[in-house]
Amino acid sequence: MPDARIIPLDPSAPRPRQESADKEEGFLDFLRRRLTGDYTVDDFGFDPDLTDHVLLPPLRPLYERWFRVEVRGAEQVPSQGGALIVANHSGTIALDALMTQIALHDHHPAQRHLRMLGADLVFQTPFLSALARKAGHTLACMPDAERLLSSGELVGVWPEGFKGIGKPFSERYKLQRFGRGGFVSAALRARVPIIPTAIVGAEETYPKLGNIAPLARLLGLPYFPMTPTFPWLGPLGMIPLPSRWIIEFGEPVHTEDLAEEAEDPMAVLELTDTVRERIQQSLYRLLVQRESTF
Repeated sequence: MPDARIIPLDPSAPRPRQESADKEEGFLDFLRRRLTGDYTVDDFGFDPDLTDHVLLPPLRPLYERWFRVEVRGAEQVPSQGGALIVANHSGTIALDALMTQIALHDHHPAQRHLRMLGADLVFQTPFLSALARKAGHTLACMPDAERLLSSGELVGVWPEGFKGIGKPFSERYKLQRFGRGGFVSAALRARVPIIPTAIVGAEETYPKLGNIAPLARLLGLPYFPMTPTFPWLGPLGMIPLPSRWIIEFGEPVHTEDLAEEAEDPMAVLELTDTVRERIQQSLYRLLVQRESTF
């Protein structure tokens, strides 16, 4: 028989019991803070303690194991001070915004919280509105965006809106219009960099094949999608397909010397088109580099 050898344990390796004890202790600390009121909430309703310990953890299995998100260029995002993340929007359901939030919190050296600008529908839905506020998000309007940016927050915007997430699968990775450039004006006034961000993989989570318009109008929704699995499989059709994702933060567009152009509509539109074109070119490049969709 071959000699049995004892391999010594690596003292630096994580131990399951210790990890479990640390998690339990952390949860007890969280409960203590909630019971004693030892936590802070800002003027927008953002509760970082609740976000870190309750709202983000359920998203991590989706991020790490289902979509297997690869993050590139996180170093392009400043570690402190205001900055505006501008990304493409897709996927029928806005999971891309949530995955970007996780990417910046878990993979940026400064573990930054992303304060996202959401559509009216988000803040008109009772339960969803409260969760969005607690997670630090606010209505997509220029005054709120400028206020957050000027106070040094990292703000995220998806200018395509429902036209982006609701476009048919046949138009995947083709950017829709970015509107009138309100986000650019806010960044110019706050003198913060704009970070063009490309997200590949979200298009394949819920491939939109059609829209049941009468049902959408009845429910007050921008669209009621038909996908390969929904509504045919009922609740099971809500499970996203396990596509592989890449989130790439591009080179910043600096605005420190362009504040006076915030009042010039043509200059704002030109800068908006520049940001849009950078994201579009990044998408084309990443699609060529991607080895597998799933």
